Amino acid sequence: MGDADVYNRTRVLHRTRVPLALAAGLALVATGCAAHSDNDNPDLGGASDGTVTINMMHLYPQAGAAGQYRIVSKIIDEYQSENPNVVIKQEVFDNEQYKAKIKVLSAINELPDVGMTWAAGYLQPFVGGELFAPLDDLLQGDLKDSFVAGTTEAYAIEGKTYALPLEFNLAPIYYNKQIFEQYDLQVPTTYADFLNVVRTLEDHGVVPIALGNKDRWTGSLWYMYMADRVAGAEKLANALKGEASFTDPGLIESAKMLQELAGMNAFNEGFNGLSNDEVKEQFIQGKAAMYLMGTWELPNYTTNQKVAQQLRNNIGFFKFPTIAGGKGNIDSWVGGPGVGLFVAENSPVKEEAKRFVEYFVKRWGEESVTGAGVIPATKVDTAKVRLPQLYTDLLNELNKATSITLFADVQLNSSAAEVHLNQIQALFGGAVTPGRFAAEHDKAVKAGGP
Repeated sequence: MGDADVYNRTRVLHRTRVPLALAAGLALVATGCAAHSDNDNPDLGGASDGTVTINMMHLYPQAGAAGQYRIVSKIIDEYQSENPNVVIKQEVFDNEQYKAKIKVLSAINELPDVGMTWAAGYLQPFVGGELFAPLDDLLQGDLKDSFVAGTTEAYAIEGKTYALPLEFNLAPIYYNKQIFEQYDLQVPTTYADFLNVVRTLEDHGVVPIALGNKDRWTGSLWYMYMADRVAGAEKLANALKGEASFTDPGLIESAKMLQELAGMNAFNEGFNGLSNDEVKEQFIQGKAAMYLMGTWELPNYTTNQKVAQQLRNNIGFFKFPTIAGGKGNIDSWVGGPGVGLFVAENSPVKEEAKRFVEYFVKRWGEESVTGAGVIPATKVDTAKVRLPQLYTDLLNELNKATSITLFADVQLNSSAAEVHLNQIQALFGGAVTPGRFAAEHDKAVKAGGP
């Protein structure tokens, strides 16, 4: 497997909901483990000669994420050069090793000074254990107005921000320009136009949309956009938080419309039994016209030499269309941040660690697009970087987004997320009615749990 393949798989792992099995281990911390002090371990704090050591733990190993690893090392070297009294020590793990390590360190209150975390549900046990320091002051300094709308909010709990995001993903509908041209189809901006595209392709024996719903979160993307466009981003967000009901007429209608879309052969045959990787290959081979997926797929359509140049030359994207009478905005996106940087609340070098995080986030935003094919959570001036056109166009869309709705399975706690994903698959397969789909969601969200 090449670097690009490993990188793409890592991005999907970052996007996937991380189980909250941490909670039990973190309970130890909540009941009062001792905090660090300079005397506990002199290597972690300021030395007698004035040297400050910052321990950083991240999940960009050189073997699996070479581009990101180079950028992290470069930023660290630059910071140390500009701050001769600071030494930054890296500890690097792959994705799964990192999750296991952070769980152990949390339980014994030995977190690194700076580390990486995911948003929303994953973040909550750490905040509940008072393990992460609030970073709101950094949002009022050099980073003020630097982040894309909706990114830092995913790391906020009860009005305080506990990590700063590095990466961001949007979910556009990619399409094959050659297939569209063959059947004289235009990029749809309304749902009526979109349905006409689907019918035309289906009439000519072309698979309109590639979908591997065995993975379930893939179908959730379709539901979230439908709900956003019909009921509006606020209604959907409130339902996911338990502050509104999924039986809202707009949310019921969105489930009904999605089920109708599946019933008109809009998706490939057997979509509920096929994985995302399987149907992605169909799209890459030109066997389907459209594919809704996150921007972690961008390297496949721009720089991945294993994908035919002809296909890469013919991939475009469009925003999920507006729906007549709906409350959604075409510039409202489904997506969300990847990993973010935290500072340990009990770090003996907390203030220096926060300064480093502020510096790191800014430099990461400047380097990550060209250096690793990553869309950062900070705004990018596309006039100052040379990128494939697909990147530039999506970055421009990101900068003008009116709202970003975080992936539902990341927003929900683990048990409710599992209900959501199972219900999505059942809805697509016609195994539940929209009313039952809504009722099961309300019950799961109300039940709470880990």
